[in-house]
Amino acid sequence: MTAPESRFIKACRAAPVDATPVWFMRQAGRYMPEYRTIRKKHSLLEICKQPKIAAEVTITAAEELGVDAAIIFADLLLPLEIMGLAIHFSAGQGPKIDSPIESAADVRKLRSDRAAELGYVSEAVRLVCAHFGSRLPVIGFCGAPFTLASYMIEGGGSRNYIRSKRIMFNSPQVWEELMQKLITVTSAYAAEQVRAGAAAIQVFDSWVGCLSVEDYRQYVLPGTTQLIHRLRETGVPVIYFATDSATLLPAMKETGADVIGVDWRIPLDVAWRSIDFQGAVQGNLDPAVLLADWRHIERRAGDILDRARLHDGHIFNLGHGILPETPVDNVRALAAFVHEYSARLADDVPIRGAAR
Repeated sequence: MTAPESRFIKACRAAPVDATPVWFMRQAGRYMPEYRTIRKKHSLLEICKQPKIAAEVTITAAEELGVDAAIIFADLLLPLEIMGLAIHFSAGQGPKIDSPIESAADVRKLRSDRAAELGYVSEAVRLVCAHFGSRLPVIGFCGAPFTLASYMIEGGGSRNYIRSKRIMFNSPQVWEELMQKLITVTSAYAAEQVRAGAAAIQVFDSWVGCLSVEDYRQYVLPGTTQLIHRLRETGVPVIYFATDSATLLPAMKETGADVIGVDWRIPLDVAWRSIDFQGAVQGNLDPAVLLADWRHIERRAGDILDRARLHDGHIFNLGHGILPETPVDNVRALAAFVHEYSARLADDVPIRGAAR
């Protein structure tokens, strides 16, 4: 049972809630001692590929923090392996693709018929859903076509995404073939997570902020819209999140996503206004704020909640993932504060010391 009436799902649908729901990107991660203990025994890929362990870290984080949703523990790049690209993770350097895409022939060789081999993720979703039952919804996720393509072409992260843009600009047919293969794989992968019990899907477009609005509309919007429409056919809300995306928000909303994720570089109300307050928004505390003292955290979080108070459909989150240096106590206290303060806002009762 996926808790369809939870405050998180209601907020995804822009329906009234008793308090603002909250969850955090990288909810299970290196800032938690329990996770660091598991990482001493298992690599990141080993955790992802063993459903019982992936479920354990997902459940532990959600229960420890008192949040309104559990996001399944997995890695964005898992689909690349079953498409034919080898991935490895170097300490402190992030993921690396051993043989990045360079040509049309490389794209033609990519497989798009092996999404079922990612079933270990949906099995982890099933285990987490069985644990929480109707108490807490589970979020599944996948990468957006542009971000996955950029990893495949760049071989990892990049400052300027020159290789990706070169193919995008100079070989549009090759780019489109790559987009379609990624859409085929990720839509099947995410839909299987929904069948396993996921109550929502988040689409991560981590690197799309490197594009101009014109390039986003021409080269990315059509494919991402296609993906999100397929995901919405599963019947669950779809959240679309990107970083450095302040100028892209109106175009991102055109994908049809139920919720638009907002990073910390733009005030929440300004972001919401840019999409005419249509649908829900998620965000958007700077993750680094959680390294500050509590009074600063409380003030900044209160300001975000104040900016959202006049409209239904706000999900509190960070503007990106929790940083490894973050004190767990701060994250736990922030979740409790969001619930308490937003409930008081709903009753129009001021709280001493919080932002107004």
